[in-house]
Amino acid sequence: MSTTDTDTDDGTGSTAARPVAAKRHIGVSADGELGEAGSQLSTAPVDTAVPGSFGGMRAPGAAGALAWTGREAVGWARWFWRQLTSMRVALILLFLLSLGAIPGSLIPQSGTDAQKVADFKSAHSLLGPVYDRLGLFHVYSSVWFSAIYILLFVSLIGCIVPRTWQFVGQLRGRPPGAPRRLDRLPAYATWRTAAEPEQVRAAALEVLGRRRFRAHVAKDAVAAEKGYLRETGNLLFHIALIVMLVAFAWGQLFKSEGNKLIVEGDGFSNTLSQYDDFKSGNLFGSDDLTPFSFDLKKFTGTYERTGPNKGTPRTYQAAVTYSVGAYGKERKTVVKVNEPLKIGDSKVYLTAHGYAPVVTVRDGKGEVVFHDAVPMLPLDSNVTSQGAVKVMDGYRDAQGRPEQLGFSAFFVPTFAGAGKGTMFSQFPALDFPVLALSGFHGSLGVDAGIPQNVYQLDTSKMKQFKDSKGKILKARLLPGETMKLPGGAGSITFDKGIKQWANFQVTQQPGSDWALAGAFTAILGLAGSLFIQRRRVWVRATRGADGVTVVEMAGLGRSESARLPEELGDLAALVHEQAPTKTDGPGTGTDPEAEPGADPDTTDPDPHAVPAAEGAEKQ
Repeated sequence: MSTTDTDTDDGTGSTAARPVAAKRHIGVSADGELGEAGSQLSTAPVDTAVPGSFGGMRAPGAAGALAWTGREAVGWARWFWRQLTSMRVALILLFLLSLGAIPGSLIPQSGTDAQKVADFKSAHSLLGPVYDRLGLFHVYSSVWFSAIYILLFVSLIGCIVPRTWQFVGQLRGRPPGAPRRLDRLPAYATWRTAAEPEQVRAAALEVLGRRRFRAHVAKDAVAAEKGYLRETGNLLFHIALIVMLVAFAWGQLFKSEGNKLIVEGDGFSNTLSQYDDFKSGNLFGSDDLTPFSFDLKKFTGTYERTGPNKGTPRTYQAAVTYSVGAYGKERKTVVKVNEPLKIGDSKVYLTAHGYAPVVTVRDGKGEVVFHDAVPMLPLDSNVTSQGAVKVMDGYRDAQGRPEQLGFSAFFVPTFAGAGKGTMFSQFPALDFPVLALSGFHGSLGVDAGIPQNVYQLDTSKMKQFKDSKGKILKARLLPGETMKLPGGAGSITFDKGIKQWANFQVTQQPGSDWALAGAFTAILGLAGSLFIQRRRVWVRATRGADGVTVVEMAGLGRSESARLPEELGDLAALVHEQAPTKTDGPGTGTDPEAEPGADPDTTDPDPHAVPAAEGAEKQ
C-alpha cells in the first residue's frame, strides 16, 4: 500500500510539489481532467469582469445603429443585474445600511422627538440646515436610506432565487462521477488488495452510507458527497436577512407608541385623544388601535432600607383592571417592569412612577375651586419631584373678578435639608412628605391656544403673591397644613391623602416576532455555512495488469481544510478493513507505477498499515 504521484505536470517529479499542483486542479483543472467532478460544489454565481461592447460590430445605416444600441442597452442591463445580485454587492449594501443607521442613533430624529430636533437646529445654526438637507433628522424615511434598503432587498432576492433552484437541482441529482486522475486531488490514498473490485465498491458504499454520505456507483468508482447543510445554511442566512428586512419595514410602517400618566383611581381608554404623547408609522391609522381600556387601582413600591442598595426598588408593580372591546369582561392583573400586559397586538409597559399630592384650593369666600391630585415629575432616584398646580376656572379674587391661579410646587417623600435653605428627598418612600409652594395670580396663558407643559408655569402674565412685608409668599407644608393667600385671596391646603401615579407605554410593533425568528435563523444558518464543509469522495477499484485489484480513494472539498485528509484517512481505514492489502502472490509490496529500480521497502515499509490521505501524511 502506498501513496503515489508519478505523473505530475510540473516536470520536477517531486512529491513536494503535489500541494501546489493539486490546488490548480480544485474546481475545473487546466486540462479539464476534473470536469463535472469539480463543479457545483457551490451555488455561488461565476464572477464577471467589466464587459466590453455587447453590440458587436455596428451595421451600417440607421437600422444598424438602432440594433447596436439595443444590444448594448440589454447587455449592460444584464451586466448590472449580475453585479447587483452578487453576494459581494449584497454585503456592501448591508454594510452601507448599517453605516447609514449610525446618524439615526446619534442625531435627534423628528419622528421620535421633534422638540430635540428644534433645539438642535437653534443651537447649531451651521450644521442644522446641512443635516436637514441630507435628511439626517429623519434618517429612516430619507431617500438615500430607502434606496439602500430597497437595493439590498432586490439584491438578496435576485441572488437567492436562482441559487435556491440550483441547489434544489443538486439535491435531486447524484454526486458526479470520479475524474480520470484521482491522484491529482488534494487528498489521495491507494493500495492493492486481493478483493474483487465489486466487493471493494460494495464495501465503500456501505462505509460511506454509515458516514451519512450520499453515494452511488458510477462506472468503476463509487461517488459520494456530504455537507449539503453548508449551502443550506448559507441560503437560510440570506433568506433570514430578507425576513428581517421585511419585518423591520412592516414594523416601521405600521408601528405605534404612546405614553399615558395615570393617577391611582383613574383610567385609560386606547384612543388617540387619551394619550399624553403619541407617534406612529406612516401607514398606521387610528382604526388599527386595539380596543381596550384599563384602570389603575393601586401602585405598590417598596425599597431597600439598608445596605449598599439602599433605595433600590424591591417591589415595583401596578394593579390594574382591564377589559377588551366595548363590552369586554373586566379582569384583574398586575403589570410589572419587563412584564407587560398583552392585549391583542398591543403591549402595555410600566415605565415610570411618582407621587401626586392631593391639594385643595379655596377662594376668599372659602368655596372650593380646585380639589385634585397633582402629579409631580421625579428629578432623582429618591423621587425628589417638581410640578405645578393650575386653577384655570371658577376662581375670583377678593374683589370678585375672575382670575387664574398658579402654584409652583416642589415635593419630597422623605424630607431632608432643614436649616440649609434647600430641601431634597433622602429616600423614595413616603416617610416624611413635604410640599413646598409659591403662588401666582393673573393669566396662565392657556387661552392663547399654544400647548403648554402641564408640569411648568408660564408666569409671563402673572404676578407672584407677596406677604404683608413685601416678601415672596412661599411655604413648606406637611400633610393637612394650609397656606393662606394674602389680601383675602383664599388658601391652598396640602391634604393628607397622597396618591401615586404610574406611566404606561402602549406599543404596537407588528413584525417583531418575525424579526426575532429571522435573527435566530440567520445565526443558525451562518454557523452552518461557516463550520460545515461540503466535500466529495471517490473510491475507484479496478483490476491491474497483474490481476490484483488497485483501490484509489480521493477527496475534494469546496475549500482547503486539514479535516478533509483526516476524514479521507478514516474512510480509507474502514474500507481497508474489508479489503485489506494483498500480502502474498506476485507483486506483493510493490507499486506498479513506481520508478524502475526503486526499493520496495522504501515505498511500502509496512504492508499491513492503514492507508492515510496524502494531506494527512504531510501534516
